Amino acid sequence: MTRKTKLFVASLLACAIGTSPAQAQVAHPAQWPAVTSGLRPDPAVEQQITAMLARMSLEEKIGQMIQADLSTIRPEDLRRYPLGSILAGGSTPPLDAPDRSPIGPWVGTARAFRAVAMEARPGHVPIPLIFGIDAVHGNNNVVGATLFPHNIALGAAHDPDLVRRIGQATAQETAAADIDWAFGPTLAVPQNDRWGRTYEGYSERPEIVRAYAGAMVEGLQGAPGADNRIQTGHVAASVKHFLGDGGTSDGIDQGNTQVPESELIAIHNAGYPNAIRAGAMTVMASFNSWNGQKMHGNRSLLTDVLKQRMGFTGFVVGDWNGHAQVPGCAKDDCPASFNAGLDMAMAPDGWKGLFDNTVREVRAGQIPMARVDDAVRRILRVKFRLGLFDPARPLADDARVMGSPEHRAIAREAVRKSLVLLKNDGVLPLRAKARVLVAGPAADDIGLQSGGWTLSWQGEGNTNADFPHAQSIYAGLAEAVQAAGGTATLSPDGRFTQKPDVAVVVFGETPYAEGVGDVKTLEFQSGDKQALALLKRLRAAGIPTVSVFLSGRPLWVNPELNQSDAFVAAWLPGSEGGGVADVLVGTADGKPRTDFHGTLSFSWPKTAGQFTLNQGKPGYDPLFPLGYGLTYAKGGRVGRLDEAPGLDAGAANTTLFLSRAAAPAPFRLSLAPGIAASKVDSATIQEGALRLAWAPGQGGAARVTGAPLNWMREVNAQMVMQVTYRVDQAPQGPVALELGAQGKTASVPLNGVIAPADGQWHTLRVPLSCFAARGLQVDKIDQVFGLAAHGGFAIALAEARLSGDPSGQVCPKD
Repeated sequence: MTRKTKLFVASLLACAIGTSPAQAQVAHPAQWPAVTSGLRPDPAVEQQITAMLARMSLEEKIGQMIQADLSTIRPEDLRRYPLGSILAGGSTPPLDAPDRSPIGPWVGTARAFRAVAMEARPGHVPIPLIFGIDAVHGNNNVVGATLFPHNIALGAAHDPDLVRRIGQATAQETAAADIDWAFGPTLAVPQNDRWGRTYEGYSERPEIVRAYAGAMVEGLQGAPGADNRIQTGHVAASVKHFLGDGGTSDGIDQGNTQVPESELIAIHNAGYPNAIRAGAMTVMASFNSWNGQKMHGNRSLLTDVLKQRMGFTGFVVGDWNGHAQVPGCAKDDCPASFNAGLDMAMAPDGWKGLFDNTVREVRAGQIPMARVDDAVRRILRVKFRLGLFDPARPLADDARVMGSPEHRAIAREAVRKSLVLLKNDGVLPLRAKARVLVAGPAADDIGLQSGGWTLSWQGEGNTNADFPHAQSIYAGLAEAVQAAGGTATLSPDGRFTQKPDVAVVVFGETPYAEGVGDVKTLEFQSGDKQALALLKRLRAAGIPTVSVFLSGRPLWVNPELNQSDAFVAAWLPGSEGGGVADVLVGTADGKPRTDFHGTLSFSWPKTAGQFTLNQGKPGYDPLFPLGYGLTYAKGGRVGRLDEAPGLDAGAANTTLFLSRAAAPAPFRLSLAPGIAASKVDSATIQEGALRLAWAPGQGGAARVTGAPLNWMREVNAQMVMQVTYRVDQAPQGPVALELGAQGKTASVPLNGVIAPADGQWHTLRVPLSCFAARGLQVDKIDQVFGLAAHGGFAIALAEARLSGDPSGQVCPKD
């Protein structure tokens, strides 16, 4: 889920997938495992629910079945629309508070909504809200929270007890923010590593996911049958996404999983039985289709299999407007999804219309009253079980819980246990008294090491100041080395004045979430290979080099492996970078302090085209197989690797349009006559920017073009065109930013928006929806960037790219 899982809005994907009722894929429940749920109805509570249902109006019942996002609702709205739930999507801040807020505003927000929901007023049955949030690697929307490694790292640790303890800590920090419900764990079994959510999965193998599913649910909720209430520091879990999200064709998020029912059961359903046995209170329906039918509308799976055959007694919640992707539905109208078995629709921005339409449809008999009562009973059952009717909240607003030393210690342990040593030619462990150069763009960046779903949906826009008490990888290395009398020097670009004994280079993927992270190939940095250039320069200087690679999936890094004396897959470790030093830095005489523990839970590709490289499948031929991982006690060497990726590198780039004074492949830059171009230094790179100058009286555009791209999902994901620039000469005429499709352009005026000629570098963000509103045909973009001007004007462009960071975005008026 997300703020901004607007990634494939309904009508667009319904057309793209092309489903119809006649094509419905029907499951056969007898083939599925029978399960006894750990969330068993309590007869006394069921009687209370029955009495409450008798007192509730139809409007109040429908309200329980709808969830709104904080960005579109105020507490007072609950008097007219008695909704049962609110959520804070990926980048949604608390009420009247800035992005990246600490615990206080979150507690204030929850209390404000809860107070109105529980008001004693005529005709109203007071029922507490349940407040949900994407606490997917800790309570990651809240400043000061402990950030645990993402699931892909936890899979490499092979430690269910560790996962249980992470769930407990996450629950306590979520409850401390007065939030009741964590949208996790993800039980996907990713089968195509191009998928942007690969890092949310524990493994490509179902048995690893199966082993973790119950452990994380018990960590969040407590053991089945125990006092699993918010008052004791527990929250509701939401196992997701039911079903098949990790098997979509071509690794496309929210796409179509085309597999036989037997494979859906054996692979993609692997974690759900154990999660249900552990008492999972909620299940989140998936965006994807199964053989052409959207999961939000698949009654045979949501009702016949999940609720009846598998004995699930909690409630099924939708994903962000996921009901709108069911054919015939919209975000504010979808009886088919409720009839299929959805109990609560996540309707972030269409909740008012959905409420009114659903009330009307129940009265018209389109949704049976029995279905409504069943949905509301399930929702109330969870609210009673979670203790939401008890006003006591002893953990709420307890700042001592948020990011506590105990929780950070668990996170640091998780980092240590999840590191996988892929190569070591004798350079590790580091001697604690060594002179260590710590280099690379991610060495001292807690945001980069934490990945997506970190204070913002995409994990973009973060600085180290946003992470109180956290530790970067550099800071952890420096602490360990300096404590033993050595030195650690930070140099992101790898420059040095005194030759170091060894260099640790920290690099990897930039943060992303959901479909924004879908890629075309598994080649790392297929265009601008800055990390590889840095490694080559250090090796040429005769410096032993250790690579610490941050990624949300296995990637083809053969060239980087060849240039490294040691190579560590660190995944996305979160806030406790010191866990890296615990394993890399040895004693003063070079003995290990802690050995490597992690082994691969995903196979590592030999070529950039091994997207579906999964153990047990025909033709399995990885570079490093599932379960691979070197240790100090039992080492191993890696010979020189083939550096031919096996795929066209340019095909991987769909988001970067200008960089280092050029248009990276597969895009092309063209300049109208009268525009002078030259290379200039950017803020960080020599000759890293392109300076464009329009002569007085001259007009024309600089354009970056390529093969047509479909940006429907990017528009609906609220992505922006992000330009890093410096104005060298103020414009004497109109200036506009352009995108184009099939010879037609949509222009956004920039006069009065761009910065003055102050000699400083600035960032401009214009939402793609701004161009769509001006008539851009977003499914056939062939001009991915354009800058048009008339009259004297000079600007230096360091970068132009798509971004998921909405901060400071503008949509200028004509």
